[in-house]
Amino acid sequence: MNMSRKTKLITALGLVYILWGSTYLGMKIATEVLPPFLLSAIRFVIAGGIMLVIGLTVEKEKTTPKQWLNAAVVGVMLIGIGNSSVALAVRYMPTGLVALFIAALPAWIIALDWAFFSKERPKALTLWGLFLGFAGLCYIFNPLDTSHRDYPLWPIPILTLGSLAWALGSLLSPRLNTPKQLTSSGIQMLAGVVSSVILSSLLERHEWGALQAATIRTWSAVLYLVIFGSLIGYTAYSWLVNNAPARLASTYAYVNPVVAILLGWLVANETLSGRALTGSAIVIAGVVLMTLTKKSNGH
Repeated sequence: MNMSRKTKLITALGLVYILWGSTYLGMKIATEVLPPFLLSAIRFVIAGGIMLVIGLTVEKEKTTPKQWLNAAVVGVMLIGIGNSSVALAVRYMPTGLVALFIAALPAWIIALDWAFFSKERPKALTLWGLFLGFAGLCYIFNPLDTSHRDYPLWPIPILTLGSLAWALGSLLSPRLNTPKQLTSSGIQMLAGVVSSVILSSLLERHEWGALQAATIRTWSAVLYLVIFGSLIGYTAYSWLVNNAPARLASTYAYVNPVVAILLGWLVANETLSGRALTGSAIVIAGVVLMTLTKKSNGH
């Protein structure tokens, strides 16, 4: 890896680590007023339109319908299903806990990669990491123990579906023939908008009047998500999944919860119980084991 590529890798990882950790709070604030799927549609129609124009102008690549379709498929998985499920969850659950659940993403990537792509059996340390990660999540979200919980658990299955979709999209992206970086990101975002609009039409139509109640606080959160979460953060992640091993790109999952928990505590007055903090440490330890195993093997 030459120095330029290494610098790009470190920069992209840093952006995804920090910026995406802060988007949980941005979504929390925006969904105080806006329904989550509508928020995703608004956020990504703006970011996707800007990104596509920039991509077509700067990259000037001759593309094919097949490339557009491939990028759209990835976009539906990452944006339409993956990101929208997070927006839904943070409306009803603490941002730090949602980020912790997403921290299990490397586990889904490892499992799907093993089952459908590389067929590479996970090493023993990776399996221990998987066990620790899921054990920590079960400890935090134990449905049989409600004494410590003041939030619902019904978003968890939706988050699981979103995590699976995100993992599959991340694995497919470097394997599909898509347009160049910026153009592809724009197409992905706009494809996600289509999915979000359909879901919002089916599930949230009665809340569309909330647009009239949106405040400066609401639109400031949306603007932050557009600029830092989508235009910068998503582009950095898209570059990572196409230029770095998927498991390395997924290491953001154990940094984001720390950022999300800190911001949730500072800004949204969220608190975590001792049980949640203990479970958090277990989850993050598991994710570190999963990702360090791959790096130590030189992949």
